[in-house]
Order: sequence, then C-alpha cells, then structure tokens
Amino acid sequence: MKSFRTELENPVVEHDIIELERKIREFKTGAIAEEKFRSLRLARGIYGQRQQGVQMIRIKLPYGRVTVKQLLRIADISDEYSTGKIHLTTRQDIQIHYVSLDRTPELWAKLEKDDITIREACGNTIRNVTASDTAGIDPDEPFDVTPYAHAVFAYFLRKPFDQELGRKVKIAFSSSDRDSAVTYIHDFGFIPKVKLEDGLEKRGFKVLIAGGLGSQPFLARAVYDFLPDNEIIPFIEAAVRVFDRYGERASRSKARLKYLINKIGIDQFLALVKEEEKAVAVKKYEVNRNFPNTTVPPASQIYTSFHPSDKEEYRRWIDTNTFKQKQGGFNGVYIKVQLGNLSTAAVRELARIVKLYAADDIRITINQGLLLRYVRDAALLTLYYELKGIGMAVPGFNSTGDITSCPGTDTCNLGISNSTEAAKALERVVYKEFPDLLYNRDIKIKISGCINSCGQHGLAQIGFHGSSFKVGNRVAPALQLLLGGGTLGNGNGRISEKIIKVGTKRSPDVLRTLLNDYKTNSLKDEKFNDYYDRNGFDYFYRLLKPYSDNSNLTDNDFIDWGKDENYKTAIGVGECASVIIDLVATLLYDAEEKLATAAEVFADGKFNDSIYFSYAAIICTAKVLLLDKQLFVNTHNGLINDFDKHFVETSEIVLQEGSFRNLVLSINRNEPTKEFAAEYFEKANRFFEKAAAYRKTAGEKVVRS
Repeated sequence: MKSFRTELENPVVEHDIIELERKIREFKTGAIAEEKFRSLRLARGIYGQRQQGVQMIRIKLPYGRVTVKQLLRIADISDEYSTGKIHLTTRQDIQIHYVSLDRTPELWAKLEKDDITIREACGNTIRNVTASDTAGIDPDEPFDVTPYAHAVFAYFLRKPFDQELGRKVKIAFSSSDRDSAVTYIHDFGFIPKVKLEDGLEKRGFKVLIAGGLGSQPFLARAVYDFLPDNEIIPFIEAAVRVFDRYGERASRSKARLKYLINKIGIDQFLALVKEEEKAVAVKKYEVNRNFPNTTVPPASQIYTSFHPSDKEEYRRWIDTNTFKQKQGGFNGVYIKVQLGNLSTAAVRELARIVKLYAADDIRITINQGLLLRYVRDAALLTLYYELKGIGMAVPGFNSTGDITSCPGTDTCNLGISNSTEAAKALERVVYKEFPDLLYNRDIKIKISGCINSCGQHGLAQIGFHGSSFKVGNRVAPALQLLLGGGTLGNGNGRISEKIIKVGTKRSPDVLRTLLNDYKTNSLKDEKFNDYYDRNGFDYFYRLLKPYSDNSNLTDNDFIDWGKDENYKTAIGVGECASVIIDLVATLLYDAEEKLATAAEVFADGKFNDSIYFSYAAIICTAKVLLLDKQLFVNTHNGLINDFDKHFVETSEIVLQEGSFRNLVLSINRNEPTKEFAAEYFEKANRFFEKAAAYRKTAGEKVVRS
C-alpha cells in the first residue's frame, strides 16, 4: 500500500492514516487479533458489511454541513472506490459501500484534502454531533447553535478518553424549543436558551442526558434548565470521563450511558461528574460565535422569469418543501431524497445548481434529505425547474409520505427484513391514496431493518421494525408495528408502543387501514397521537389483528420485498458498538502503545491527553493481571476495586501509593499540569514494569511447581 507521508499538510491526520495503513498490514499478517483490529477500524469510520470482504465507509459531517467542494469530493471518492452512490443517514453522515479494506487509507487521505474526516464515525466513541438543519436560519431560534455543535465536534475529535468507551455516545443540538434535532433520544442533548442578567443577554442551554432508542428506549433526563454556553464542553468532558470509568463493558447490550444512570441514579452520576471537574483541562470554553462564515448568492443575479406550467404542482412544492428564513428575502429549500440514496451523477448536477441559486452550505437532514439555504425569493421558480429536471423536486418533504429507513438487509449485518423496499411500498400508498397527507407533518412513518432503531422507528407516530416468524417449517419476513411516538418539544418526547407483528408484505394494507381509520374516526384537527391515546392500545390491536392471522399466508408472503427467493433469516455479528477486548496479549500491546503515546503527546504539550493515556495504560496493565487469575471485570471502577482486593490487600503487589485506587484516581485530585502529567506517566510506567516483573515471577513459580 502507498504511503501518504508527503501528501497531507496536517501532521495529526497524516499520522492517523499511516497508522491505519500499518494496522491493516499487521492484521493481515496476524500480528493483531481480529477483535482488536475491528475496534480500531470502527473508530476510523470503517464498518463491516453484510457482504463479506467489503466495507462501508461512514463519512463524518458535523451537524450535517457539507460544502459544494466537499460534496464533489465525496462523489469522486464513491466513483473511484465504491459504486457511484452515496447514502444520507439519520445521523447526518454520508456512507459509501462496497469499499476494499486495503484502499481505505488512500480513500481517507483524499477526503482529508477537503477537510472531510472519517475519524470516530463508528465504534465506541463520541459519534457525529448532529444539529437542527435549520440552525442559523430558523425564525424561532434564540441563537445559532452551529458554532457550538462545531466546537463540540472539534474539541472531542481524537480525545483519548473517548476512543474506547463501553459504547458509543451521541450528541445533538436543537435550534429551538421545537426540538427538531430530537435531543430527547441522545446521550447529550442541548436546547438553546437566553436570559437577561444585569440588562445583558446571556446564552445557555437546557441540557438533557441519557436518552436512547434501540431495543430498550429511554427518554433523556433534563439535568440543567440553563447551563452557560461556555460550560457545556467542560460538562460533556467530565461526564464522558465518568462514563468511561463506570460504564459497563462486559455486556454490550447494557453499556450505554442510559443504563449506567439507570443503575446508579442521576444524583450519583452528577456527583461523580463534579468530582471529575478538577481533571478537566478547560473549566470554561469560549466558542467562536462567528462560525461559519456563509457566503450567500449575489444580489445582482438575474433569474429566468416565467410562469410554472403546473401551478398546483409548484404550489405544493412551495408549501411542503420551502420556508422563509429569519433573514428577510431568503428561503430554505428542502430536497426529499428517497431513503437517502443518491447517484453521484445526481450529486454533481445538484452541486451545479447550488452554486447558482443557494449558499455554499448544504445541510443533511435527520430524515435523510437535504436543505439548501439562502435561496432568494426571485430564484425559487427557476430553482424548482432545475431541481425537477434532475428528479429532486418531489413535494412532501418531512411529511407522512417522506418515510425514513435504515439500509436494513441491503448492507447491514443486523438487518432481519428488508426495510428499504418496504419503505418504498409504504410511500406508494401515501402518494397514490392519501395525497392530502403530503401536507401533514404531524404523522411520521419510520422503519428499521431490526429492533435497533437506526431508522428511528421508536420515535415515530407510525413505526415499523424488521422481524420474522415461523409457520410450520417455513420462516416469513415480518414487520413489528409501533404507534404513538413523537416529539413534544423542549426536550420532551414519546416512545412508540408495540402493537402487532405482521408479515412484511401485509404492511401496505396495515398502513392503509390505519390511515383510513384516522381519516374517518379522528376528531376535527385531532393530532395522530391524540387519536391514538383516545382510542388506546386495544382498539388498534383489534383493528389490525386480522393482518396477523398466519393461517392464510401465500407463497409471496415468504418472499421479502425486493427479493425473488424464499426468505431466510441471516443475521450477522453487528458492529454498531464494536466488541469487548479481553485478550491478554492484546492488552499488553495496548498498554505499551498507550505509554508510548502518553510520552509522545506530552512532548507536544498536550498534558491532559498525556495524563489520560497514562490512565488507560494503567487500566490495561491491571486487567492483564486480573485475567491471569481468571477474574473478569465489567467497569473500570470495578477493576480498581478488584485489583486492590486481589493484589494489594494480599500484599502480592506493593504500591508506593498504598492502594491501587490511590494510584489510579490521583488523576482526579490534580489539575492537568505539565508537572502532574510527568509524575503520572512515571507512575504508569513504573506500574507496568512492576506488573511485568510480577507476571514473570508468577510464571517461574508455575514452571517450578
């Protein structure tokens, strides 16, 4: 593989890519265990697909912002390394599929030429920071949250304490109380607030923590009604460090932040965060409020003047796909992208159009669409015809007919049934039979290929997730229906309730029955969830129960959407959260690498990072000795307790600090200064040498006995 040492100007990025290149070689020669390599590549945005031998590359685009130049770069990358397609995700990322592992360093290097990263797009890390697509132009926003979302992304990228968490961490910023970024399902959610102090406007955020969807949804809890804006980054850092130390690691299904807080309680968690504050490098973090500097189209531009050939169609597009920005004379224009899938040819045409009619600031939406910004009033009609010419003027953005879906069995290891083709079938029902619902933004339909809710079915008014059931000796693809989820505003939300499981080919009839019943039996101006609450679970179960009767299935019911052959359950090993690594050899290798990195970043003046690498080296080293005794731990805090119990209290290992806890947690009792970083590194190095000597002595005793 080719080296990129002389092709990139950023030495940190260059080091990352060279390291990935080296790790791929070591993995292929067997020098690195598969589990360890998986963890490493996931933290670099490289995700295994359902199809063997190829990778999905997740491109991390903070708050969904992408420039024309970056979009064209991604299109070029897809053409050269993938299939000429891109996929927009509900996390405001872009994914490309079917990439060779060997080519990923080269691909990454080319992306970085336009400041595009894949670092920490997957794995047990702080994932992409999402935000309302309207941030900066939202008429209802107290202030633009874009600078804050960007600051959080930039600050935490490559931080040592969020590289090997027990599970992923998701962060979202909403632009207003409307909560269009659905903060209530995130590990950390932020809603902007302002208040007056001594006649001056002060910015802050309502802070929510520990939300999440998946198989066990949790609504996030509000911990601050108003946290000053310069305190949010220190708070996130302290909280993530606590999660790193106390979070579950042995059971992946219980390793999210929501489970830790459910276990120890919110008050105890916040007390631990308070204890961690001293170790945080920056106590106040001032954000550059002027970022980004968006260039708008010139006022002198002349647009084609004509009347629309189909006034009703144009009016529908205006009503459903555009809105007036808070900046007078400008409009936001949404593009509905079915299932988030675009060809690179369409991307290039779109880039040309954006250059002519919009700001160089495209936002990916959390329902897999696109938002063009700063479109002048006079440009709307011309833009409409330009977009229509490339199939991107479909009305009904974010309406009942704009269905969100994850890739499901198309590429994901965890997919159970085909969510993408099912979503297309459901959209056809809405567009053909319920066209009035293209104006309805109350009823959202979302579908996931499995229970993990990547398609966000758990927060939909009407949600589906992939499943299956047996009928005799045959297995049929199925969808679980859920009802009643949704956003309430200001950080509050509802989780949808499971109603009934049906064969996947019956889902259009299920949707048709639901929508007809709502149309016929809802009260005037009654929202869908009010209609659901008024009637209750039993009503909908009885209404739809005939569709769960499996005694009259046809052969077609045993064939999934988009397939020709009979359905077979084929679930692989998911990589959404990486895996738990407990191999002794790997841990020793890790400890040595972390000590080396601690010394390296210390030399660069990054004392806080050096301290945390030293901490991680101590933890890895201690885990090795515990594993030698067949003692398994599931949290860093548990490891500290067990090491004292089984080694220090038995005097098998004597520490100058008196206890292992004193050694490790001196990290919390000291400011992250140069002097403490040097001292802590020496302690970590000394502990590693002591552990190595102990293992050698213990091994000799075993041989002699």
